[in-house]
Amino acid sequence: MPIKAENKGRYPKNWKQIRAAILERAGHRCEECGIPNHVWRHNRIGLWTTGINRVACWRALGVSVTRIVLTIAHLDHTPENCDPANLRALCQRCHLAYDAQHHARNAARTRYNRREQAGQQRLELSSGPRVLSSSVHI
Repeated sequence: MPIKAENKGRYPKNWKQIRAAILERAGHRCEECGIPNHVWRHNRIGLWTTGINRVACWRALGVSVTRIVLTIAHLDHTPENCDPANLRALCQRCHLAYDAQHHARNAARTRYNRREQAGQQRLELSSGPRVLSSSVHI
């Protein structure tokens, strides 16, 4: 994924060299699904091509296509940790799938903070389940 402006300072000065080394290690293919860098993916059936003519044909048929650009994923989601064992070359689809839970937690935290800043009060819950009757627990 592209580096957000507010996070640029968290990456080492030699990030371009680190990125190049990880791509080289991966053979310029996604380390999860194996798709090569800079090809076009047919989104419906997963075929890929390097031929712009085939892409034009697919588009003429109404097929959705995506240009593959490998990105480097930090497995621990910490940009400062650039140990090669913590880095993987991933296509957009695999990178988003890998980060999905992390993104969901961040989005939930952001929504919570916005509601709190807007004046919504925090609700403190007890730690255990409440018993409504002998057979129903919530």
